[in-house]
Amino acid sequence: MGLRTKIGVAITATAALVAVLIGLVVHHRTAVNQLETARDALDQRLASAAEDHAAGVDRPRVILNPYRMPAPLRRAAEQGKRATYLDRSGPEPVLWGATRVGDDIVVLKHSYLRQARNLRGLDEDLWLAGGVGTALAGIVGVGLATVAGRRLNASARTAERIADGDLTARLRPRGGKDEIARLTHAVNTMADALAARIQAEREVTANIAHELRTPVAGLVAAAGLLPPGRPAEMVRERAEHLRSLMEDVLEVARLDADTEHAETDLRALGELTRRAVRAAAGPGQETAEVRVVADCLVETDARRVERILANLVTNAFRHGSAPVVAEVDGGVIRVRDQGPGFPAHLLTGGPQRFRTGSGAGLGLGLTIAAGQARVLGARLTFANPADGGAQATLDLTGSVREAPPEGEGGSAGGGR
Repeated sequence: MGLRTKIGVAITATAALVAVLIGLVVHHRTAVNQLETARDALDQRLASAAEDHAAGVDRPRVILNPYRMPAPLRRAAEQGKRATYLDRSGPEPVLWGATRVGDDIVVLKHSYLRQARNLRGLDEDLWLAGGVGTALAGIVGVGLATVAGRRLNASARTAERIADGDLTARLRPRGGKDEIARLTHAVNTMADALAARIQAEREVTANIAHELRTPVAGLVAAAGLLPPGRPAEMVRERAEHLRSLMEDVLEVARLDADTEHAETDLRALGELTRRAVRAAAGPGQETAEVRVVADCLVETDARRVERILANLVTNAFRHGSAPVVAEVDGGVIRVRDQGPGFPAHLLTGGPQRFRTGSGAGLGLGLTIAAGQARVLGARLTFANPADGGAQATLDLTGSVREAPPEGEGGSAGGGR
């Protein structure tokens, strides 16, 4: 049940309850006042009739010593009291009055049907007024809830856009100082602070990587001049790793700056996948298997596609376990391993730089893959299949331009 429905139901229920309570109070007070008025009028007539009877004057509509009368009224009259009694036991209500005059009981009775009908008419009017008032309150409540719900939905959508990485998303401020206006201001303030902090972190990271570029290049060159041997080999490996890491950080910074543009050409997706798998395999390392279920031609930036797939395959071997399979199915490529699966934070929030689930690496490979997919206008998703492992899916269906080339299809794979 949405907030609009809840508020509408709450206001309608409150209005209905208030209408019922007011109706009960009005009904009760009207009934009491109506009965008291009728009793006072009958009591005055009864007193006058008793005086006339004591003086020997007969009055019409006066009943002497009736055989049938309400028992409570008879007992009160026999005790010498002047009393009235409303009898509702018959087909219509009757108001009785009785008093004792000597040995006689003087009785008057008056139909109470008119008062009862008036009370029923009042009840009908109260029900009608309550129903109309409740309906109007419900309409007004739903209207107010709709306005509030739209503003809250706008805040939620903007917060979701910010969470998805759109740091330019903002809410339009509106007049007023209510809670929703405060929420709007708080969301905008949070977005400004978050954007400023992330931008500062990106600039610091990019500046550090840029400043290290020249020293690292010199270190790599110097390592290449060392005399052959195991120590020199270790230095060259560490220097190459440092240079690779620095290039990754610079690439992430360029992707964050949104200055990258894709250069498109027409390529067979199956061949692009094979090339990416070969590029991901280092000397003496395992190669992922490539399965081409349905090949196709895509108009895209081949270099970026290969970069994405190479990072996905490398990540699968580094954090998952063999066998690793890259499956091409139309414009969709799935890279799957048999490891423990992606961590929960990656499935919910996507790749994050400098954060991995295994504790190894800096989390730049998947971050670069996601950034390159964004530049291509492709969709990169991550999932943990029910039967185990991890699966990354690159969807390039928007770039498919022609049917598969003649002779393509089937399966091809690198050896394991």
